[in-house]
Amino acid sequence: MTACAIEGGTAGAATTADPGPEESGEPEEPVGAESAGVEGTAGTKGAAEPEEAAGAVPAGPAAPWADAPRAPGTFTLTADGAYGARLTAAPGAPGEQRAWYPERWTLDGPEPYAVPLPLHQPEEPDAQVVPLADGRVLIRRRVADRQMFSLLYPTGPATGELALGAVECDGMTLLPPSPDGSSVYGLSAGDHSSLLWLVAGGAFGPELVAEIPGHCSGGVWLDRAGRMLALDRQLPGGGPVKAVAVDLERNGEVTPLLQITPESDDRLLLADADSGLLLIRSDAPGHDRLGWGVLGSCLPVRFPECLRPADVAVTPFAVQPGQMLMPESCAVALRIDGAAGSWVGIWRPQGRRLHQLAAPEGWSAGAGYWSRDGVLHLPYANAATPCAVARIEAPGDDGPLPETGGTGRTDGNTGGTEPSGAVTPPVVCKPVPLGQAPLHRTAPPD
Repeated sequence: MTACAIEGGTAGAATTADPGPEESGEPEEPVGAESAGVEGTAGTKGAAEPEEAAGAVPAGPAAPWADAPRAPGTFTLTADGAYGARLTAAPGAPGEQRAWYPERWTLDGPEPYAVPLPLHQPEEPDAQVVPLADGRVLIRRRVADRQMFSLLYPTGPATGELALGAVECDGMTLLPPSPDGSSVYGLSAGDHSSLLWLVAGGAFGPELVAEIPGHCSGGVWLDRAGRMLALDRQLPGGGPVKAVAVDLERNGEVTPLLQITPESDDRLLLADADSGLLLIRSDAPGHDRLGWGVLGSCLPVRFPECLRPADVAVTPFAVQPGQMLMPESCAVALRIDGAAGSWVGIWRPQGRRLHQLAAPEGWSAGAGYWSRDGVLHLPYANAATPCAVARIEAPGDDGPLPETGGTGRTDGNTGGTEPSGAVTPPVVCKPVPLGQAPLHRTAPPD
C-alpha cells in the first residue's frame, strides 16, 4: 500500500527541530515523494480531558521559570493521555545537587494530581520513565553495561517495584508508549544494525523483537493496535535517512515508508491514525523543512512557509484525533524554541497560518495532547502549582491571511499568526507521481 503522497513540512514525536532556514519568496514548496508500503493508519494522542486546568494563554513566549528544577528527561504521556510520567527533583537550595525520582501524573480524573514514586536511593539523571495504561510506570536504568527495567507503582505511603529483567547493551532509548497501553519498546541502535526490544508487556521479561540493518532512530506508531512502527533508518555504510515501517507481528519485517527524493533525508515525526495525517522533516527542498502529507495520498509533500519562522526551532508534538478522513482540518500542536524560551504553536494544514501562544509557566516543553473537539492540554508545574493542566482551544483560521513580508512573531492583536506566503488563486493540477513532483509551484494556467 502506498504510504503517502504529500505537500508540506515534517514534524516528529521524538525528533529535535532545526532552526528555520532563510526566508523564501515561495508560498509553499511541493516536493515529489515516493513512499511504499504499510497497511493501517497513524497513531494518535488520546482524548482524555482533565476537569481542572488553566484557561487559554495569551500570545507570545513564556518567561522562563528561574526556580524550576530542570528534569533531565522528558514528560511522557500514555497514548490516550490518561497518565504522564517524568523524573523530577526533590526541593533543595540553589546550586546544590538534586535528588531525582519518578513521578506519575493522573490526567483523566476530575482534576490532575501527581504521585511521587521515590525508592530507597535517588535515580540517575539518565534514567527514563514511561507510563502504562494501568497506572504503573516503567523505568529504565543503566547499570554498567546493562539496561535494567522495573515497574513502579504506589503502595500506600511507599513505592512498589517489580523487576522485569535486563538487557546487556551500552545504550537504549525507550520509544513512545504503544497504543495498546501495556507494551513498551526500546531501541538499541548501532552503526550496522539496530535491535528492537519489547521491554514491558512480554511474557518473560525483555524480548528481542527484531534486528534491523542500519542505524535507526525516531519511533512513531502508525496504527492503534501497536503493530506498525515507523523508524528513521540510515543503511550501513551511510547514505540518506529514510523512514521505514516495521511490522511487529511479522518478525520485524521492514518495508519502505518515505522517499521524497533518492538523496534526501526523509524522517517521519508524527502520524495520526484517524485522518492519516503525516508530519515529516526532510531536506528535499535544499534544507531541512517541516512538511505534511497523507498516508495513501497521491499528492506531493507540502512544506508550508508558515512552519519556518525566523530564528526559532519548530517541532510538532501532538495531532488532534477524531478527524476521520479529514487530514487538512486536524489541529497540530508545535513546540517553538527561541532565544526567549519555549512557547506553543497551533497550525492546521488548511489554515496556512501558525498561531503562536504563550505556554503556561513551568510547562513540560513538548508535552501535551488533544481532545477530539480541538482542546489542547498542556501539563505544567511551577512553584505555585505542583501539578496542573492548561487547556487551550484551537483558534479558528477564519478571516484574512496575514500580510506577507516578515517572519517575526506577531503580537496578541493578530492572534499570533504567521504569514504562509503570498495569497494566490488555487492552482488546479493533475496528480503527479511522487518521484516526479516539481520542487517549485509553476504559474497557474491562463
